[in-house]
Amino acid sequence: MKTLIIILAVIRRTVFNNGVDMDLSSLRREYCLDNLNENDVLPDPMAQFEVWLQQVISAGLNDPTAMVVATVDEAGQPSQRIVLLKQSDQDGFVFFTNLGSRKAQEIKQNSKVCLHFPWHSLERQVIVYGEAQRLSLKQDMSYFLSRPKASQLAAWASHQSHPVKSRDVLMSTFEQMKNKFKTGDISAPTFWGGFRIVPTKVEFWQGGEHRLHDRIFYQKIDNNWTISRLAP
Repeated sequence: MKTLIIILAVIRRTVFNNGVDMDLSSLRREYCLDNLNENDVLPDPMAQFEVWLQQVISAGLNDPTAMVVATVDEAGQPSQRIVLLKQSDQDGFVFFTNLGSRKAQEIKQNSKVCLHFPWHSLERQVIVYGEAQRLSLKQDMSYFLSRPKASQLAAWASHQSHPVKSRDVLMSTFEQMKNKFKTGDISAPTFWGGFRIVPTKVEFWQGGEHRLHDRIFYQKIDNNWTISRLAP
């Protein structure tokens, strides 16, 4: 990692010292792997999502369950972060986090959340609009006990989103947790748990030639899903 950082620093210095400007406007490619038709998708977006997710996993993409979670604070400032999807079914999309984290606190103030799955290699993305609901303590514990022990200890050691003096301090706290929980099961911290995002709108995006992308939009109206096409 240190070698990579050094190489990148050298490249950066070389570029700026030589007065070379990066022309970002020229970076483009055509999207032509697939297309998406509103007549071919499944009537339920969660079922359609499962089809796409399985295809992403089968394609061997790195971190296929990585998703961006967007929340809004009390001042209306959006913030985003990447977390891992841990469950998806007819009830929605589940992830876990420290309940003292910024995202959890913002969800407490405003439960409306947006998820984004960026599957660039397949020229696809899925955007989910919905509301967050807390999982039960039983569900929290069930998933927590399935995690590797190091991840369980990390949950205890990290007060997520809060300032920490240094990485040494963080690792010292982690070692303290290792000593504290040398034997037996590690219980889930009271400040840790899961959320389910219950979708109200879902968009499936498939890249198209000449920027004429396919955008199939599901919206829940009177407990039924409607399907429409959006212009790219």
